[in-house]
Amino acid sequence: MESFNYFNYFTEVEEYFWRKRGAHLLVSPLDWAIVETWQKAGIPLGAVRKGIDRAFESWGRSRRAAGGRQLKSLAYCVDAVLDAAAEAQEAAAGSGPEMERPRPVAEPFSRDDVRNYLERNRARVRASAEKHRAKYPGLTARLAETANRLEELLPRVDSPGVLDLEDLERRLAVLEDKLTAALSSDADEETLLSVRREMDRSLAPYRRKMSAEQLTQIERQYTQKRLFERFDLPRLSLFYLT
Repeated sequence: MESFNYFNYFTEVEEYFWRKRGAHLLVSPLDWAIVETWQKAGIPLGAVRKGIDRAFESWGRSRRAAGGRQLKSLAYCVDAVLDAAAEAQEAAAGSGPEMERPRPVAEPFSRDDVRNYLERNRARVRASAEKHRAKYPGLTARLAETANRLEELLPRVDSPGVLDLEDLERRLAVLEDKLTAALSSDADEETLLSVRREMDRSLAPYRRKMSAEQLTQIERQYTQKRLFERFDLPRLSLFYLT
């Protein structure tokens, strides 16, 4: 993934899709889940943009476009993006060893931005723990532990030298994974069913066009996003700082 855009991945994809669509509309939870599967798979932004371009070209030749319908979801772009990513990987493999590029010296975020982000998230996690203490005691313990871990990360932000954002991101990813597991385990059946029904409605038009692996990844990310929202929890990754 391009280092320059490493922490702007979601914003870059969202804004590019907006420009192609010609309307600054809200990206749906399904779209965000799809972008997250691309990010976690390490698909370069260049391949995502190329795939989106191809998907819009294909849509423009379709009967639906001729009938005045617009391409409204990134779900239509999944195959084209994966094809572009595979082409990029093949091209890189055939170009021989790549010279190591120096890392950029400038930090993409100010330390104040990172510190404020961690403190805001810690406060929101603690507030969620208090809100759900009576109904979800097991989850409350995980939330309290997560808030404590976020507090323990604050001294790293103020440490001398270059701030190691990659290490910080790894630590936040571990916390988020543990929190996701706790939410999936402790959420009541009705909450999980509600998320599932909503997800099935959103995915219904695209299921035939996706592989089982693609669907599994998108369903996982979609469920995670919705559960975090249902329990008033922030995403912890630095990808959400912007």
